[in-house]
Order: sequence, then C-alpha cells, then structure tokens
Amino acid sequence: MSLYDDAVLVLKRYEDQAELRQVYLDHLATHPDGMWKACGDGHITASALVIDPERGRVLLTLHKKMRMWLQMGGHCEPADATLEAAALREATEESGVRALALLPGGPVRLDRHHTPCAWHLDVQYAAVAAPGAVESISDESLDLRWFAYDEVAGVADESVVRLLEATRARL
Repeated sequence: MSLYDDAVLVLKRYEDQAELRQVYLDHLATHPDGMWKACGDGHITASALVIDPERGRVLLTLHKKMRMWLQMGGHCEPADATLEAAALREATEESGVRALALLPGGPVRLDRHHTPCAWHLDVQYAAVAAPGAVESISDESLDLRWFAYDEVAGVADESVVRLLEATRARL
C-alpha cells in the first residue's frame, strides 16, 4: 500500500471534523501528488504532540522558520510507509526523544494552515514519551522545551492548544 493510499484510509476512518476531513480527501482526489512538498496547492503533513502524562507536560519546539512554539512535525518523505510512521519519524527527529509511542486510535486532530511553502493539511497525532525521556534539539529548532499543560496557551497558538485538549481527552 502506498503512503497516498494509507492517507486516504486514515482520513476515511477519522470520525471527527467531518468538513475539514472532506477538504483533505477532496485535495487528495484532485492532487495525486498531494502527499508531497512539491504540490504547490498544498500537501498532507504529519505531526505529533510529544506528551509526558505522568508529569503533566508537553514538549514543544520553537520552529526555526515559523518562529512559533509548535508540536513536532513536517513533510512526508518517500520512505514513510504510513502517516503514523511519518508522524513518529518527525517527532523523533525533532525532539531527539527515543522510544516514543503514538497514542492508539489514529489521528487526534486535523489542522489546515498556511505556511511559507504552501497550505499544510496536517494530520496530527500524539506521542507519549517514556518516563525519564531525554530530549535533544535538532537543527530545525531554535529551542526545545517542556511546558506544563497550563503553560501551553501562554506560549503557543490556538491550534496547539486544541491539539493538547484533544490529546488529553484521548488519554
């Protein structure tokens, strides 16, 4: 199965945000290259909020290009077999945390936003960090920091706050 086919299946199974989900499916139906950064009309991206439920905190990156505190994530790559694999790869690369485990049940949320390269149709997961996980900043970040749940609204935009709320509800 291709990454494109996996994305279509994941989106068809996702039961929330029906209108936005349909936007994603329509985009893929009209853009066979809609998984890739080269698709100038927008592309599917995958991200994961790294969370430490035992300590009530999340790991956010101060994104180098966007200059915002965000969850880990980005563009799909040809080696990604599934959206889950892409989200987990991005979370691991950008956080430096090994032994992340995605929450079961598929995506936590969808979020469509404009970036300097194009529209990102982000499929958002949550990844639980093992106790004692050690983070390591990547060259895509200006900073990397753990924030208590109640601090997130003060540093991040509404999309990250909604992702955190949906993740906590799933926990």
